Amino acid sequence: MKTFIVGEAMLEYHSHGGTGLRYGGDTLNTAIHLARRGLDVAYVTAVGTDPVSDALVRAWAEEGIDVTHVHRHPDRSPGIYAIHLDAAGERSFLYWRDASAAREMFALPGMERTLAAAQDCDLVYFSLISLAVIGDAGREALLGLARARKAAGRAVAYDSNYRPRLWPDAGQAQAASLAAAGAATIGLPTNVDERELFADAADEPAIAARWHAAGCDEVIVKAGERGCFHSGPDCAQAFPVAPVRVVDSSGAGDAFNAGYLHARLIGADRDRAIAAGQALAAETLGHLGAIEVGRRRALNPA
Repeated sequence: MKTFIVGEAMLEYHSHGGTGLRYGGDTLNTAIHLARRGLDVAYVTAVGTDPVSDALVRAWAEEGIDVTHVHRHPDRSPGIYAIHLDAAGERSFLYWRDASAAREMFALPGMERTLAAAQDCDLVYFSLISLAVIGDAGREALLGLARARKAAGRAVAYDSNYRPRLWPDAGQAQAASLAAAGAATIGLPTNVDERELFADAADEPAIAARWHAAGCDEVIVKAGERGCFHSGPDCAQAFPVAPVRVVDSSGAGDAFNAGYLHARLIGADRDRAIAAGQALAAETLGHLGAIEVGRRRALNPA
């Protein structure tokens, strides 16, 4: 059972400190969670040819991720981001990603081979951040892959993680997100992102309806402490979640996606898949960082 996940992985600096270089990114977080649950996950991105990039690729391989489709850019390097937490565990970000190798991954030799390999896998997953960083040509290639897979009856999952600074204007982000929703079989939006992206106060059913109108088959709208709202061809239902102590909200949505998608891929029904997503999100909220600190590796560039 093979999953291809497309996105940008970055070096991470966290306000709580710690030693060594660390890594993160919305799609990478989901990839690591899925790999730790035993799935065969290929991560599709680009890094540089420098020692830090080498260390990143080694660390991902040690997590069980297939790094065959991590491409190398001769003149660029990984981006960097910093996370700051407030007293309630809510995070804010600062990015240095203009020279990120992932921005040019679709122009690198080998991407045609990657796209061909992704045609027939069990699941392709990406986010609005993925679409933002890969530029117009990369966006068309990735959406083309998604549309072809959907037409062939194969699964495509999409999360509309919205970062305004990655887009020239909200209109372009809206158009890209609706196109991705239409190419997806599983939609995983978050209510806060959707309200910011479309500058409205849509509730979860209205968000799901917008995604269905775009063409998405199944939509799970994440709603933070209120749980989530599931909408499919035959039913629509809210799923509340028990209160949890929030240490760090980083990566909770990425963890929900991984728990839900893993459960679906191994044959679980909707209710069990949502419970799995909520359990993994709650676990993530209870520790510092998007990935469990005790298992996350510091990087030691050779």
